[in-house]
Amino acid sequence: MPRAYVAFGGNVGDARDTIRRAIDAFCDGAHVTLLARSSDYRTPPWGVTDQAPFINACIAVETRLSPRDLLERAQEVERSFGRDRQRETRWGPRTLDIDILSYGNTAIDDPMLTLPHPRLFERAFVLVPLVEIAPDATIGGRSLREALERVDRTGIEKLA
Repeated sequence: MPRAYVAFGGNVGDARDTIRRAIDAFCDGAHVTLLARSSDYRTPPWGVTDQAPFINACIAVETRLSPRDLLERAQEVERSFGRDRQRETRWGPRTLDIDILSYGNTAIDDPMLTLPHPRLFERAFVLVPLVEIAPDATIGGRSLREALERVDRTGIEKLA
């Protein structure tokens, strides 16, 4: 089964509890099996900076779903936690954001899904938890650890 890395984040309501419950909903054990989960991290907002800090975490999974089916599953979980992509501000506050970061060695570039995630290597809020669970991994031929060394990690706090 392919291994995928998935990022979770949010900054509305009890984001830690939302992420915990969303990971449980996403990983059913039949189609998506949880292999590893990072710690939760409090991170400064990215894109739109005039908002509350985010909570972010990453998971590693094995899945029987195709990349597009995995994306649909992620969006279903987001909707079940109150996310409405049509009414929100891009990079603004949200109850839950789930991003597929990579899916095996698959490369996809279409309007619905780009893999690896196009901004993965720019975002410390993703790289920090991802390197925690996959310190020696490479995605798209790039070392995650080396990518993390190149980004600003200011304000990122590992939570107990």
